[in-house]
Amino acid sequence: MKLILNQKDLLDGINIVSKAVPSKTTMPILECIVVMAEGDSIKLVANDMDLGIETYVDGMVDEDGAVALKGDIFFEIVRKLPTDEGDVTLDCNANLETVISCGQAIFRIQGLDAQDFSYLPEVEKEECLQLTQLTLREAIRQTIFSISLNESNKLMGGELFESTGDELRVVSLDGHRMSIRKIKLKEEGPSIKVVVPGKSLIEINKILADDNDKSVSIYVTKNHILFEFDQTTVVSRLIEGEYFRVEQMISHDYDLKVKLNRKDFLEAIERSIVLTKNDDKRPIVLQIGDDVIDMKMNTQSGALKEQVEVEKTGKDILIGFNPKFLLEALRIISEEEVCLYMSNPKAPCFIRDDDENYLYLILPVNFNAATI
Repeated sequence: MKLILNQKDLLDGINIVSKAVPSKTTMPILECIVVMAEGDSIKLVANDMDLGIETYVDGMVDEDGAVALKGDIFFEIVRKLPTDEGDVTLDCNANLETVISCGQAIFRIQGLDAQDFSYLPEVEKEECLQLTQLTLREAIRQTIFSISLNESNKLMGGELFESTGDELRVVSLDGHRMSIRKIKLKEEGPSIKVVVPGKSLIEINKILADDNDKSVSIYVTKNHILFEFDQTTVVSRLIEGEYFRVEQMISHDYDLKVKLNRKDFLEAIERSIVLTKNDDKRPIVLQIGDDVIDMKMNTQSGALKEQVEVEKTGKDILIGFNPKFLLEALRIISEEEVCLYMSNPKAPCFIRDDDENYLYLILPVNFNAATI
């Protein structure tokens, strides 16, 4: 196999597929990126058995072939090649010894047999959901923070992708909070209800374009979900099991509605966590009155008191929250004003817009009123 490629194009391709190279594995072949050349096409492939990515790279094929190259070494070699010395030549002989050269820099590394590699599973492309890359990227960004990192419950480590008609709903929860983002599709697609691993979505989000003109097609089978965009295909295993009954967790009854400036509230909470350490789980306590929220934080390092102006409808409430949960929800909302809905100090707080395009549920925490 012999290829000639632009250094930047090759590095960009390696960057994309390297998201599916495992950091630890007992199978050396999975630590590799496969370079395949056939006809006029050059393809890079990586697969950790849960997430597989393949992408095409522009270049010239002098001789067809395939080789598996150790991913981290391949990346570092191409990254360190001189960028002003012209194209990169990749030449692999019958013994899989691979020469990567650019200008005066010449590397020789030993490849592995690409036939031993586990390639991406076949996913039937019948019906698909289509949306822009920016829309999908934002939906993941606005929900991924509330997945659970505790691997004892795999369903909480994933996100629900559920579509009916022309609407896609993305849901995540970790037992203390829940995030929901609704997306209006340009056209009706298939009805799906699957749970996608959060780890896969984090990696997918890194390679999606921040572009409303570029689309992504989503295909689903019983065991896999496929994302196809630009010259890249990503296949992820799905998490088995029935997702939680989200509708039963959502209430539209409330005794208190609070409307406030998102930026003012966010900055006040950010000031409160200055007094907390990573292991300090002290709540921020909100005394919600007629025109203001009295915010209090009391820790071993000190105490904070602050007020934020609000428009209130309903009864007064004294309630406590993990400040991190409030912060993460408020940071990804773009509206200037937000509305909080509450019933009592032990019931969930809901942050949502009128059309419920976004909804964040946050459970309150217990606190000792005598210490605030």
